[in-house]
Amino acid sequence: MTHTGADAVRHYEKALDDLLFFREEVTTEARAALDAAPRSPMANVLMAYLGLLGTEEKDAARAAKSFREFRRTVPDADLTPRERMHAEAADAWLGGDIHRAGGVLAELAVAHPKDALALAVGHQTDFLTGNAVLLRDRIGGALTAWDADDPQYGLLQGMYAFGLEEAGHYGLAERVALEAVERNARDVWGIHAVAHAYEMQGRYEDGIRFLEARTDDWSDGNYLSVHNSWHYALYVLETGRTDAVLAVYDAAVHNEDSGGAAMELLDAASLLWRLHLAGAGTGDRWPALADAWEQRGDGAYYAFNDVHAVMAYVGAGRFTDAERLVRDREEWLRTTGAGTPPGLSNVAMTAEIGVPVSRALIAYGQQRYDEAVDLLLPLRHRLHTFGGSHAQRDALQKTLVEAALHAGRLGLARTLLSERVSLRPQCPYDREARARLAGRTAAAAVAAAASASASVKP
Repeated sequence: MTHTGADAVRHYEKALDDLLFFREEVTTEARAALDAAPRSPMANVLMAYLGLLGTEEKDAARAAKSFREFRRTVPDADLTPRERMHAEAADAWLGGDIHRAGGVLAELAVAHPKDALALAVGHQTDFLTGNAVLLRDRIGGALTAWDADDPQYGLLQGMYAFGLEEAGHYGLAERVALEAVERNARDVWGIHAVAHAYEMQGRYEDGIRFLEARTDDWSDGNYLSVHNSWHYALYVLETGRTDAVLAVYDAAVHNEDSGGAAMELLDAASLLWRLHLAGAGTGDRWPALADAWEQRGDGAYYAFNDVHAVMAYVGAGRFTDAERLVRDREEWLRTTGAGTPPGLSNVAMTAEIGVPVSRALIAYGQQRYDEAVDLLLPLRHRLHTFGGSHAQRDALQKTLVEAALHAGRLGLARTLLSERVSLRPQCPYDREARARLAGRTAAAAVAAAASASASVKP
């Protein structure tokens, strides 16, 4: 901890603990560490990471300005090799190369597998780039270096469990996540990992019971309360109780007191979009959500956020705003994006996934279902490359299913639903969609028979 006195170290350690628990006090403690030691490499690195983790363009810009000043005044020669690697990772991400940042943090974890900050921030880079294998192996590769009685070991288990789930090891993910939560009742990332494990197994009633039993542990005082409320709402949606889903939305996901953070707005958009796909009414919620996205004034920073902004605009019937956002990103790709080094991660995310998915959402909203299918179908096995989790991206997979049904492409719809139901035979949505498919297939067969009969001349 170069240039870092005892008081700053105390605030830094508290901030790190707050980060691992997703506590809202993390920024206050990190700022206190920096105030106590303005030239501290690790205090500056931590503040830089905090400016990046929320995928907020304006926060990242402020963090970049501060970190550049630190790098100008504190030479590399003052830093230890470990501090230099953290600074390199922060520099890379602040410059837009989140993949490079994750790679540097992976190298750092090889040399220092008990560096909790490197593991936690690296874990989030894997999430934001949708890399399920690294979500699993980054943490798994460090775990044996930790003693099981280390106070932070359970928090690493929560991260590992999420990686296991994203990589398809649902049973093991559930067991590891439950053990993590038993170690730390308020480990909201561990709770989140349990929620994902149940979601991917189609065990909605189990998920409801689990989250309800631990409501006091996850529902306030942390940055994941909205997201875990979203998980609870997804469970309830599968039971068919759309009124209860809207009650959760209003109470915890988005309302007039919501702060407008991108990660919370995308949960709101994703939930309302699922209700839209189900044909459920949402009242006047879409316009308010679209206004919240518009007020942000985001530029081309993270394509995953852009897609959810488009969801909100389409849901509100504001197709002009949706088209404007897409054209803006296309223009950015032609100018700024095209002239930027390939290390800018959002270029590929926007070009390969963000723009075509946004156009598919607009097409779906305008009932151009064939076009929506044609745009989404080639991407369905590559959607992970622009970030998020399987559960989050499932809104897009369901959009493809619904578009295929509406377009009358029943063979494709059957294939897609067969894939889904084979993985989660107890999933209510998949069963209901298969029933609709069967009805449409039967109706198509009757229509075809009638047409053939009418064409036969006496």
